[in-house]
Formats: sequence, structure tokens, C-alpha cells
Amino acid sequence: MNKRIKIAICTLLVLMMMLTSIYVRPTLAAPSPEENQILQDSLSIVEIDHEIERISQEQQALLQRQQELRSSLADQQEQMNLQRKRAGSVLRSYYMGERDKLLSVVLGAKSIKQLLSLYDYYLLLISHDQDVLQEYESNYQFMRKTEQQVAQATTELGTVKTNLLAQRKRILQLQSRVDDGVNASDNPDTLRKLIGEMTAYWENVGVYEVNKHFKALAQAMQDLPQFIQQQQGAMITNGKIITISIREEEFNRFLKSENELFNHFNFSFVQDQIVVEGQQGTMKLRVEGHYTVENEPKNAILFHVDRLVFNGLELPDTTRNKLEEDFDLGFYPQQLISYVKATEVHALKGILEVKLELSFK
Repeated sequence: MNKRIKIAICTLLVLMMMLTSIYVRPTLAAPSPEENQILQDSLSIVEIDHEIERISQEQQALLQRQQELRSSLADQQEQMNLQRKRAGSVLRSYYMGERDKLLSVVLGAKSIKQLLSLYDYYLLLISHDQDVLQEYESNYQFMRKTEQQVAQATTELGTVKTNLLAQRKRILQLQSRVDDGVNASDNPDTLRKLIGEMTAYWENVGVYEVNKHFKALAQAMQDLPQFIQQQQGAMITNGKIITISIREEEFNRFLKSENELFNHFNFSFVQDQIVVEGQQGTMKLRVEGHYTVENEPKNAILFHVDRLVFNGLELPDTTRNKLEEDFDLGFYPQQLISYVKATEVHALKGILEVKLELSFK
């Protein structure tokens, strides 16, 4: 066998062994409750660190926008000083009666030809005056709008800075707790190794798999209105109120028909809560959430992630919030019937109930 081929095969086997140790071992380990909390805190540190990076990038973008807006505002204010003088000159001419005198000259013309010439000049001058005043008004409004944008950017920047400081404080507290827990452990080196393996597994496999499943769910939700229309008895009308009842088993059947990924997961409707739980390969996932009716920016029933548990470790709110931002799991009633709006949504045992109201506005 060629020496290069032997080396390539050996390298491939080593890589496979490394990947196996990284990606499988976390699911085989059975840490104690104390160790499990340390692992969970470590995973939270990783996710919050990503959030800090995102906030820092947002902060830089806002700073740049603020500087650009302030530079633009300075230019506009300089232009406004020049236009203010021009507009003031026009207004003074009207206040001093100079245009009235010109009109008197027009009316005092001694011939039709002279009258028409003077009148054309008068109209041209009046038109120029109006252009000057309109330009001043337009630029003034534009400058005011820029001032408001600067103020808004400043406010947003303050909020971002506050959030950044809070997340940094939070990560320091978690890191201190993890360090204390590791140092108090009977086998700190093993625990540190397990933390490294779990972190690598989450960043290399977990993030991808969770995002893949949320993306598939977001795509499936786009077909939910059509599915509801096909279910006999799913919609009941009582006057102006339409009640939609989606049964748990029907919803699971719908999702499995949309994507085979959901063959490994089960969706449960319990009191005021939706629970998703399942396992695929080495990944165990549990999601708990609820729906709310929102009217801004448009009427919709939006899903909120209350808990996200990956391989027994609960991920922080920053991860849940990002999933909500990146994937729309909402239900939009007007895709079902154009002249309705959602007013209530309730998760009951085995049933998700939505109330719609006829609205022709």
C-alpha cells in the first residue's frame, strides 16, 4: 500500500476517534446534580459570551450611525443658516411691501405688451420666493427628523450599554460559581475535561441541530392555516366569534407530514403550555413555551420559549431570545381568513384553542 495512503487512513482514524470522544462522551457521562449545575452554568457562560459579542457589535454599529447622523446634522445646520438668511430676505420683502410695490408697477403698465412682460416677471419672482420658502421648510423638517434620529440612536446606545454591562456582570458571577464548583470537586481535572467536551459538543453539534429543528418548525407553521381548513370541525362559528380547536394528536400528525425530523419528537398541549420533547441520535431536546396574542406590528399569535433544555442542561434566556428572533413560530389568522383578528389563545390539556373575531377594519 502506498505510504501516503497509509498516512491518510491513519489520520482519518485519529480524527474519527477525536470526534467520537468529543461528540458522544457527554451523553454517556452521568454527572452528579452538583456537576450537572456546573455544566449548565458553563454552557450558559458560552451562550452569554456570544450575546456579549453580539451586543458589542450592535454597540459599534450604533456608535458609527450616531457619528454619521451628527456629522450630517452639522452639515444640515450649516446649510440651514444660509437658507434662513434667504428665507428671511423673502419674508422681509413681503413685510416691507416690496412685492406690493412691484404689483402696483405691473398694474400701472401703459400697454398690453408691457403689462404681460411685467406680469411674467412678477410671477417668476413670486415663484422663486415660494421655492425659497418651500426649500427652507423642507430642509428644516429634514433637519428636525435627523435630530430625532440622533436622539433615538443615543437612547438605543444607552440601552445597549446597560445591557452589555449587565451581561458582563452576569458572566463574571457564573464564572466565579463554576470555578468554585470545580475547585470543590473530588476530581477537578475530569470535571474540566467534561466541561470542555460538553461545550465543544454544543457549539459543534447542538447549535446546528437546535437551529435546524426550529427552522423546520418555522417552515411548517406557514402551512398550518391550510391544515386547519382541511380539518372537519376544527373551526366553529358563533356570531362574530370563530373558535379554532387544534388537537394534540392532529398537530403531531401535521408536523410529521411536513418534515421527517419531527418523527423523533412529540408536541404536547398542557394547561397554558406547549411542550416539545424528543431525542435524535445523541441529542435530547426539551422545549417549553406558550402563545400570546400580539397586535403590533400586526395581529398574530406568537410563540415564546420559556425553557430550552439540551441533553439535560437548561440554556439561558439569551439563547431562547435569539431563537425567537431568528425563527418565526407564529400563527397569523389573516392567512386563514382575511377579515378576522385573533383575540385569545389558550393551551388546554390535549387542545390548543384560538378565538378569532370578525373584523372588517
